[in-house]
Amino acid sequence: MDDLFGAGRDDADASDVDTGNSDPGNDDGGSDDSGTARSTARSAARSAARASVSASPRSPLAVRMRPRTLDDVVGQQHLLGQGSPLRQLAAGSDATGPAGPSSVILWGPPGTGKTTLAHVIAKGPGRKFVELSAITAGVKDVRRVMDEALTARDLFKTTTVLFLDEIHRFNKAQQDALLPGVENRWVVLVAATTENPSFSVVSPLLSRSLLLTLKPLTDADVEGLLQRAVADVRGLNGKAKLSTEALAHLVRLSGGDARRALTALEAAAGVAFGDADDVDAVDTRSGDTDNGDTDTGDSHTGDSRTGTASAGEPEPVTIQLRHTERALDVASVRYDRAGDQHYDVASAFIKSIRGSDVDAALHYLARMLEAGEDPRFVARRIVISAAEDVGMADPTALQTAVAAAQAVQLIGMPEGRIILAEAVVHLATAPKSNAAYMGINQAIADVRAGLGNGIPAHLRDAHYPGSKQLGHGKGYKYAHDAPHAVATQQYPPDDLVGRNYYEPTSNGAERDISTRLERLRKIIRGT
Repeated sequence: MDDLFGAGRDDADASDVDTGNSDPGNDDGGSDDSGTARSTARSAARSAARASVSASPRSPLAVRMRPRTLDDVVGQQHLLGQGSPLRQLAAGSDATGPAGPSSVILWGPPGTGKTTLAHVIAKGPGRKFVELSAITAGVKDVRRVMDEALTARDLFKTTTVLFLDEIHRFNKAQQDALLPGVENRWVVLVAATTENPSFSVVSPLLSRSLLLTLKPLTDADVEGLLQRAVADVRGLNGKAKLSTEALAHLVRLSGGDARRALTALEAAAGVAFGDADDVDAVDTRSGDTDNGDTDTGDSHTGDSRTGTASAGEPEPVTIQLRHTERALDVASVRYDRAGDQHYDVASAFIKSIRGSDVDAALHYLARMLEAGEDPRFVARRIVISAAEDVGMADPTALQTAVAAAQAVQLIGMPEGRIILAEAVVHLATAPKSNAAYMGINQAIADVRAGLGNGIPAHLRDAHYPGSKQLGHGKGYKYAHDAPHAVATQQYPPDDLVGRNYYEPTSNGAERDISTRLERLRKIIRGT
């Protein structure tokens, strides 16, 4: 569909369509056959477009709309200021100043422009562009590129830009093969990764490159990109337009991913044009009963065409919400169980529970489960949160969490989501206290600092022969013999007498615990 999806037909194509479907001598416009003629013209135009596509398949919309200059790049303005490393790289041999080009590692989510930036940089003057994928390339390929780059530099004064996609898939040996070329600037490496380079890229390569972090596109960025793709000759070439609802739907489903947004737009446009073809077929069959009325494109229920167009030229098609809903089922969840998203979402999940935002906690729970996260991992995090963040403010929270973890193992998914949700709601809405957590941390800190010398003699084990001669157990007071089963005696080592680790809050059940604890300490310490 060259004319529908952005390339535009050449003049010969347009001429053929007009000539074959219009009568030069008939300009009356009131003929009974005018509706049929118009519908037939539209169908012929679209048929010619489809024939053109089958003869020369088109690149995906996301590829066709790839920016040609840094000024066309959507988003990432924090990396594209004047004098920035990317600007210097894109300038090529025209770059000013004594500094040479730096190798860069582009780290960011999918669809944020890593590949785009590499291709823009490659267009700089005095550049030779080589692209490798870490999925298919090996050490042999890397060494071949290095040899060729050295030759190009020495003989032709040409700088080779090596774009290495998915560098995190290279093992240590493969990454080490890049070091000589990067260090001696035989190549300017532009590496792209969706994984944190601190974990996936070897330190020597990191130290020889600049790490640039790309951010997800904002809704405004994606909206502007979609509008540009609809109008641009490389995109839909003005043959379609987006309704407000469809645009908002595509922006929401994109998740800040430009490639996903453009792919979704192309799919929705295909549905919209298919619907328009169906309407044209109905027009053709019913043309004889139109009583000479001119078809305005608004007389058929569900018609996506808007406005008017000259005979033989397809009218602009409106991509509506129903088209995007039919083209796209659900938004894909960006989540990598072995990467940053695994830890980021889990962190946000726990912090939402801690912050008592039950709705956010359920959202992050859903994101993990929908992405295929192991429910046992989620259950373990919930158990930890129950003890760390709820604690003694609601002692039943830990019971709920443990029961949920056991039930998930017993039942499995998808029903396990209900059990996990109940535990999350309990913890998020429960009163909070980290007093027990802070208490053990302080006690551990004292132990590591060397405090706590010895054990009081009356608390030592006195069951074995000869222990009494050592004074073990002498003077020990059996607590149950004392009033309220609380005896006055020393329990901690001498250097920790009077030190408090557990400081209950005034939240939930700890409000009563605080009052009781104060009385207990007075009796035990005899104060």
